[in-house]
Amino acid sequence: MRVALDAAPLTLSSGGLARYVRELHRALEAAFPEDEFPLLAQPAAPRGFSERRWWLCGLARELARRRVDVFHGTNFEVPYLPLRPSVLTLHDLSPWMEAAWHSGADRVRRRTPYLVGLGLATMVVTPSQTVRRQVIERFRVSPQRVVAVPEAAASHLHPAPGSHAEPYFLFLATLEPRKNIRMLLEAWREARKRAPVDLVLAGRRREDFPALPEEPGLTVLGEIAEERLAAWYSGALAFVYPSLYEGFGLPVVEAMQCGAAVIASRDPAISEVAAGAAVQVDARDARGWTEALVAAATRPEWIAGLRAKSLERARDFSWERTARLTREVYQEALERFGAADS
Repeated sequence: MRVALDAAPLTLSSGGLARYVRELHRALEAAFPEDEFPLLAQPAAPRGFSERRWWLCGLARELARRRVDVFHGTNFEVPYLPLRPSVLTLHDLSPWMEAAWHSGADRVRRRTPYLVGLGLATMVVTPSQTVRRQVIERFRVSPQRVVAVPEAAASHLHPAPGSHAEPYFLFLATLEPRKNIRMLLEAWREARKRAPVDLVLAGRRREDFPALPEEPGLTVLGEIAEERLAAWYSGALAFVYPSLYEGFGLPVVEAMQCGAAVIASRDPAISEVAAGAAVQVDARDARGWTEALVAAATRPEWIAGLRAKSLERARDFSWERTARLTREVYQEALERFGAADS
């Protein structure tokens, strides 16, 4: 089987989309050496007509030239002409929930419902059962066409010696409105009056997230080099993730695989992923978050127990498993597409 993956997310310097494509591609090639998994991306060109032309005919010509059996749209897109089976990954439904969360997602909001609803995507992959249910309900898709395939942390992420001198809470993800960082700052400031623990914010800052002014105890790191991720996760007193909405919550699994205690929101997808191994607080409950941060700073035995739970839960995820389940979806897409043509 020859499956082409949309490589567009790899142009991002970091974040869940880039991690998904990079790790899935690596795991597919390792698990299925008899298959081929070329990475394809639109040639560099201004957005607009050239982009529409790529998805309408340019990509189709490239897929035909390479004799691709299945196309995997890793970023909310598949070809407009259903000339061969395709699989579309819907990472979450955030573009359709709050416009302020994605100021530049108008094309996704308009286009993806048609790709899914009209069956241009033969099969749909979601990272959690939570999103699978949301997709079926919102887009009126047959449940047989939507498959939940959990993601995983990269294999090189594991407990490692920390290097930050002062105790700190760590938030690591793209800095964007949906991540609820303003509330986290409010809760941390109150907690710091009772327990002097720093807060480290790490990750790529999206354009729609304003720069934060300097203040005592707050470190805004920006993006962390891949080889330093494990140390920052492992060295944290706790990994904090108050996101308002997630499709999976990949940073939670990454933190757990590094043995970090996790304090996260009660988002349904995060609850599914954490499965009781994290402390969860309502995303909008600043007082509850303050109390959780104070407890993390003053109860070392509690934190030690959470670290053990994290490591145990992280063992349930691997990119090898993700690749094998995804390969099954490719096969089903081939069979469904063939049956529709007969």
